[in-house]
Amino acid sequence: MTTVRRTFLKNSAAAAAAAAAAAVLPSLGFAQAPAATRREFAPQSSPWRTFEVTTRVDIVKPLGATQVWLPVPSVNSDYQQSQESSFFTNGTAQMSTDGTQGVKLLMVEFAADQAKPFVELTSRVQTQNRTTDWAHKTVPAESADTLRYYTRATALIPTDGIVRKTALAATQGAKTDVQKAQMLYDWTVANTYREPTVRGCGVGDIKTMLETGNLGGKCADLNAVFVGLCRSVGVPARDVYGIRLVASAFGYKELSGNPASLKGAQHCRSEVYLTGYGWVAMDPADVAKVMRLETSDWIKNITNPVVAPVNKALFGGWEGNWMAFNTAHDVALPKSSGEKLGFFMYPMAENIEGRFDPYAPDDFKYQITAKEIKA
Repeated sequence: MTTVRRTFLKNSAAAAAAAAAAAVLPSLGFAQAPAATRREFAPQSSPWRTFEVTTRVDIVKPLGATQVWLPVPSVNSDYQQSQESSFFTNGTAQMSTDGTQGVKLLMVEFAADQAKPFVELTSRVQTQNRTTDWAHKTVPAESADTLRYYTRATALIPTDGIVRKTALAATQGAKTDVQKAQMLYDWTVANTYREPTVRGCGVGDIKTMLETGNLGGKCADLNAVFVGLCRSVGVPARDVYGIRLVASAFGYKELSGNPASLKGAQHCRSEVYLTGYGWVAMDPADVAKVMRLETSDWIKNITNPVVAPVNKALFGGWEGNWMAFNTAHDVALPKSSGEKLGFFMYPMAENIEGRFDPYAPDDFKYQITAKEIKA
């Protein structure tokens, strides 16, 4: 069992204990959230916004030769245009890919005697809001090979066993891919929950989550559950790994990034392919985040006026204050001696003692900032 899976199980046990403790509160108290004014969250088609995103890594205590890998935005679509990237370093650097999934990355190597190793990467992207016109099917069909690829199993997202059994039960009566996606989105929102004690964005080991019944996690866990359930019943789906850049235009603090310091702003979203609509935005994990953290109370009712607009909008849309890196799983870092990554949206590094902890930016010593470029 890998270290990350052992960590996941440990965190899951803590989450289960917390959930059990909450369950004995009188009438839960959560099903009836405090009175609140209905909030707006309805991203619509919008002009492109341009951002420069800078990642700076400093190796504070060099120990032998060191390698660093930084994700570079590689998504080009109707919601993002990944433009030029540049870097500055006292190491040996080159733009590269993972070799199989089109993941772009900057790989930097530092000699053992390099004083104060550092690298700074700046990438420019354009983003915009997403929404779906459910009244019209106008998108041409995707290639059959691509759709098959996004129904495959990965190391952490199997599509058989308990995953398929759960999805089949959740989609009973569904006759179309839209109905399946809606039922699985609703199932994910109803059965999973945001667990703040999970480190980083989580692990995404959905088989363990479903088998243990510990369905708490963060975005890379919860959206992976949704993606795996979709794939297991033949609906192409994928995780999209990225980072929040600026505040939400709708005032949701938990759906915002602080451009001066994007520490912990990494966020995984998801997409499903629906016939006639193409790749459609989804984000049940952000519904869970709003329910758990947006107010002082843990909201358990999706009809709550704080949650309802988010739950509705994130089935088919998302806000363009976020940048995507890639949609890859099981990523092999070039020249790395470590195991494959379940996903790649954090800076990574290795030295003679092994891999750095990407979830500890202060110890790893990296910082990420964003700047919006006005026309």
